[in-house]
Amino acid sequence: MSEDSATGEIVRRIPVIGEKLAARIEGAPTVAVLRMSGIISQIGMARRGAINMTELAGPIDRAFKLPRLKAVALAVNSPGGAPVQSALIAGRIRALAEEKELPIFAFCEDVAASGGYWLACAADEIYANGASIVGSIGVVSAGFGFPALLERFGVERRVHTAGDKKMLLDAFQVEKKKEVERLRDIQDDMHEQFKSYVRERRGARLKADEDVLFSGEFWTGRRALELGLIDGIGDVRTIMREKFGEKVSLRLVAAPKRFRLQQLFGGRARGGWAPDGLVDDAVAALEDRLLWGRFGL
Repeated sequence: MSEDSATGEIVRRIPVIGEKLAARIEGAPTVAVLRMSGIISQIGMARRGAINMTELAGPIDRAFKLPRLKAVALAVNSPGGAPVQSALIAGRIRALAEEKELPIFAFCEDVAASGGYWLACAADEIYANGASIVGSIGVVSAGFGFPALLERFGVERRVHTAGDKKMLLDAFQVEKKKEVERLRDIQDDMHEQFKSYVRERRGARLKADEDVLFSGEFWTGRRALELGLIDGIGDVRTIMREKFGEKVSLRLVAAPKRFRLQQLFGGRARGGWAPDGLVDDAVAALEDRLLWGRFGL
């Protein structure tokens, strides 16, 4: 055993910081671990733990600056959400990976579906647990309609617009065929962008017909492997040790916890304790619950 290794073994026994100090002394290879867990949403303050570019920009940049960095691992646990945020985050990761010439590995946890799978596709290789939920390559738009409710209670809604398309798919008006067709056009365009990204990132590894892969269906990790949506079954610790050795240092890079003023003062800011803030939180929680619930979680 070398002197550095012997010293590292001693230092490793120090509580809390021992492992990091030992890795530095031994010159162990480093893999940055970026956790992306939650609903993908631009409304970061309304959804605690939401995934968006604002929250992740700092951690992503820091992850690629760690000393002795050999790779970046993405720990993905998301049922999806905002497609733009998915594209922005994946784009930033790919740009830095190419600039630093580093491999990216994604690890799907409970679920990497819809936008969550988009994030996973930023990696060069994707892994999952056999029971993970993977896929759902599609686009969905959901809401409620209330025209009968207004009529029942004798409520007259007054809305004035400049532009005859400004009130498309208004929840308080009867749904119109042409407006639904317009929404479908937008969904088809977004779906095609999603499919193009999956084709670009997975290429010849995809093993099933596109009508199956891009139908919006989702599968277990084991089935996703057969379809070519992932590259293997495994967890971050096991796979990274196989690739970089037993002494690889896994460094979790997380966003700093910030104290938000609206948590103290409430008001109209989302996340506050005032009544309207509570309503916003309740609606956001319900939306989140519905997204996770689609996958039995």
